Amino acid sequence: MTRTTFLRALGGFALALLGACGGSMGQAQSAEGGELVGAPAPDFSLAPIEGGEPIGPKSFAGKVIILDFWATWCAPCKESFPAYQRMVDKFGGELVVVGVSVDDDPKGIAGFRSATGVRFPLVWDEGQVAAGVYKPGTMPTSFLLDRNGIVQFVHQGFRTGEASEIEAHVQSLLK
Repeated sequence: MTRTTFLRALGGFALALLGACGGSMGQAQSAEGGELVGAPAPDFSLAPIEGGEPIGPKSFAGKVIILDFWATWCAPCKESFPAYQRMVDKFGGELVVVGVSVDDDPKGIAGFRSATGVRFPLVWDEGQVAAGVYKPGTMPTSFLLDRNGIVQFVHQGFRTGEASEIEAHVQSLLK
């Protein structure tokens, strides 16, 4: 094997490993959910766990939206929630985060909300109908929508330090 062939194989392996571990942001069409990039976000109507009228992406027309698919058993979700709340606080009413729980049972959602201290809306995707359309590749997976409801970025996974990358994408959509 030549050095060039070896380096190409090593690079391919590294890219595959990165994809398997989650934590990718961008407009890659091959990623789960990536086929939605550039398309209008599919709407859904789910009731917030705190009560009130059902909501979905069209409920927040004219705002930048993060649709975050998550689960109570997901450790990275517990890290991402406070970061998203800080962004909501920072950008005022221009950014909306909607946490879409894909849990089989809604019992742990309120406790997760309390543990993370978030105030943005959380909905339960009973039967994972919305998740079936969005196809999140891992937990969490966030879909960033521009003010026109177009999916601009998909972020899979969440690791320490990635909040600044997501925030940069949000800022680009707020301009």
